[in-house]
Amino acid sequence: MENLDVMVLRTLRDWRLAGRRAMLTTVVRTWGSSPRPVGSIMALAEDGVVVGSVSGGCIEDDLVARYSRIHGSGAMPHGAPTLVKYGITADEAHRFGLPCGGTLELLLEYDPEPQPLEALVAQLEQGKLMRRTVRLADGGVTLAEASSPAELAVNEHELVNTFGPEYRMLLIGAGQLAEYLATMARFSGFAVTLCDPRAEYRSAWAVPGVTISTEMPDDAVIAFQPDRRSCVVALTHDPKLDDLALLEALQSDAFYVGAIGSRRNADARRDRMIEHFDQTHESLARLRGPIGIYIGSKTPPEIAVSVMAEILAVKNAVVLPRETEVAHAKALQEAD
Repeated sequence: MENLDVMVLRTLRDWRLAGRRAMLTTVVRTWGSSPRPVGSIMALAEDGVVVGSVSGGCIEDDLVARYSRIHGSGAMPHGAPTLVKYGITADEAHRFGLPCGGTLELLLEYDPEPQPLEALVAQLEQGKLMRRTVRLADGGVTLAEASSPAELAVNEHELVNTFGPEYRMLLIGAGQLAEYLATMARFSGFAVTLCDPRAEYRSAWAVPGVTISTEMPDDAVIAFQPDRRSCVVALTHDPKLDDLALLEALQSDAFYVGAIGSRRNADARRDRMIEHFDQTHESLARLRGPIGIYIGSKTPPEIAVSVMAEILAVKNAVVLPRETEVAHAKALQEAD
């Protein structure tokens, strides 16, 4: 599954290039609990087709009823964007399925011009980070490449939202665990690359939509060019493949660098890197291992769930309790 924002924008572009009326909806503010974060987008075609989400479904249903022809009663306006609020009263919150006290504000853009959409999607597909600015007076759009991700900003004159690039994952080593992890990453919106120079391991790979590299892992990391929206996960248990790749990844801006293995293996890996590669405890501080959160996982799919949960927590800047660390949890078990 590709990045959701790119999918929404690409679909909206195709509708508009085909001459179909459509609306882009963006969550611009929330108060209290909200089912979708600020910046979430949804596209609605005049015939009621929806892609993306701004709530758990009830607000989407209301937008379809109000602004599409699916029931013969909706009418999509023309002209400047409008701001609408949902969940202002307790009755509305209940009606629209919002959490107690939740309110969100949406910007509705009617019939966005297809050319800026086409340009935006083209830049996102090239891996660029893009800033889209919408004039609220008339819906005019300007695009610019952004230097860093930024939170959505809106005032009385304009809305500014940043899109892309996709989050990326580089997996070192094919196998069952890699297949489960790649599948979960794909459904979480990551573009996944698998590196394994061993033909006998690659031959059984069965996950579609994954880029395959046959290079040595350290060369693959260099070619991958990890950035702040990238993670590198080593799964081979083979120091000849994992160690150099991990060292290259640690020199990058990757938000997550880790390797599978037991506590003993993780300690041995650090000792090797310090002894043979002039590393220090400080230079290895970002190296995660054993990876994952502690859920008592034993099987490849359970381990993949554990690892993916930790990656998403780091991506979302969530500080996990120490009790979820695999090494700490197992040490506590042994002490009991």
